[in-house]
Amino acid sequence: MPMNLPLRPVRRRAAALGSALAAAALLGGCGADVATDDGKAAAKKVTVQRCGERVPYTAPKRAVAYEGGSADKLFSLGLTEHVHGYVMPPANPPVKESPWASEYAKVKMLSDDLLNKELVVDAKSDLVVAGWNSGFKDERGITPKILDKLGVQSFMHTESCFDYPGHPEKVTPFEALYTDLERLGKIFRVEKKADEVVGGLRKRVRAVETKAPEGERVPVFLYDSGADQPFTAGSQVPPTDIIKSAGGRNIFAGLDQRWTQVNWESVAKAEPEVIMILDYGDQPAKKKIEFLKKSPHTRGLPAVKKDNFFILDYNEGISGPRNIDGLEKFGKYLRGLDR
Repeated sequence: MPMNLPLRPVRRRAAALGSALAAAALLGGCGADVATDDGKAAAKKVTVQRCGERVPYTAPKRAVAYEGGSADKLFSLGLTEHVHGYVMPPANPPVKESPWASEYAKVKMLSDDLLNKELVVDAKSDLVVAGWNSGFKDERGITPKILDKLGVQSFMHTESCFDYPGHPEKVTPFEALYTDLERLGKIFRVEKKADEVVGGLRKRVRAVETKAPEGERVPVFLYDSGADQPFTAGSQVPPTDIIKSAGGRNIFAGLDQRWTQVNWESVAKAEPEVIMILDYGDQPAKKKIEFLKKSPHTRGLPAVKKDNFFILDYNEGISGPRNIDGLEKFGKYLRGLDR
């Protein structure tokens, strides 16, 4: 990254994909039986939470997913036949690196830019899956309320509901992931599949937690971007739960926010022993590490002096099934850390 890293108010790779591929086999499985023998079941509405409001849904047939986290959730539930396409902005790593690469290949890539209303209408979508202040944003003219008026259903990541105007919902990041899968399972009438997927994810999380290092938790700083002021993870985004379940402590877990800006003085005061780098397409981890090693703000940090950098793939850091891949990798990293 250039030394004047642009700030990313919307979040944006690096270990082998072994655990991710294993997860794909577990989570993707066979296509889910979403069925409607004569269309009547699809036409029947079910009421599901969309953040803090209850919304009626018909079973979608032409879903549009924004970013990898949204698409991964749908693919993990075996819903490929009900996904029309996806929107994948530059921050996202190539879909060929996904454990669901074969599923991405079966649907359309609609855009490599940001989500917008015109794209959704042109796609004749009947459901848009995205996050608040990510795909959905007032300034971009695409929100659940706007889509409601157009007769297009929308689903928001529960993790992003923390600051959704009018209908907020606060759920810890991993629980938000499970909640999304359960809610999508209900919307698409694949509750049994959703239960299986969530059960598998919970089991994997517990396995990492039981092996977490004993003693005082390792202080960890998540570095997303920013030169003058760093952008990092507050308590309401997945990296905080990844760090916690692995046995570490996010130095900014006390901030009741999602992705947020802090100052270098507070980073230095916390003396992080590990720096977790969020790696994404247009701001690769290598450039960020080079910056941290040279910057007078960070070159003296314990983590930098010991070269303790852990690279978290973008799609392991935003809400989606790959959060658990990131957890397993970080858990292994912490267990091997020489303190």
